[in-house]
Amino acid sequence: MEHYEKSIIPLIESVYANLTPLEKTIADFFIHNREEMDFSSRNISQLLYVSEASLSRFSKKCGFKGYREFLFHYRQTFSSSDEPAADDQTKLVLNTYQELLNKTYSLVDIPQMERILKILTTKKRIYVYGRGSSGLAADEMRFRFMRIGLNIVSITDHEMMRMNTVVISNDCAVIGISVSGQTEAVINSLRESKKQGAATILMTSCKEREFQKFCDEVLLFAVKEHLENGKAISPQFPILVMLDLLYSRFLQSDKFRREALHEYTLNVITPVPKDKNGLR
Repeated sequence: MEHYEKSIIPLIESVYANLTPLEKTIADFFIHNREEMDFSSRNISQLLYVSEASLSRFSKKCGFKGYREFLFHYRQTFSSSDEPAADDQTKLVLNTYQELLNKTYSLVDIPQMERILKILTTKKRIYVYGRGSSGLAADEMRFRFMRIGLNIVSITDHEMMRMNTVVISNDCAVIGISVSGQTEAVINSLRESKKQGAATILMTSCKEREFQKFCDEVLLFAVKEHLENGKAISPQFPILVMLDLLYSRFLQSDKFRREALHEYTLNVITPVPKDKNGLR
């Protein structure tokens, strides 16, 4: 469980929704392939019944100069590990978690983490928006970061998100959480918050060029749709892993003071035991 590998598969998955049907055929092959083989453009084009030009266009949509560069990175991260037995449900679930962790490791961008950390430490108030399971993750972020001194509020109701826009200013940062990147209430609130001068961060599994127009940072987390046993995994898991990475860096940025705040908060919320007379 301690071995991590860099992989370009999360990059493929982040642009998957923007691919043409033909390009999705190519993406599905590279996402699910587990065998070492001849990956030359000629062989793959014949295997998938696509043109070599289609392979080149697909590679460019994934962020590479062409198929040759894409293949170089794909070969570096290729693994031929055996799949767990189909009837071993425990292994399937645990290996799905492991794959999510590997994908998260591949997506971590340290300079971006530092930029987000700067936003969190310089803005007077942080708002976190999310709906459904993403709303639960937003609440978890508020609970954790509040304990170490961050002025943070989570909002999970779409009407409250709209109303909250009136108090947004350039002293604020707004973090939106949407696994699909299509949660209308969250996306619209980020767009409006940007107009109000706030720093805006979107946490999502989907990479869209449109987000760059109203988001200062788009923090990608691992997606589970293409994992073998994804339905057994909570959709909050990849979000919480990325939040843990942010939390760890935030804590270390002023470790002594933040740990003291955390301890103080725990003491405040822990009930004081009563003596034998019923007094505290």
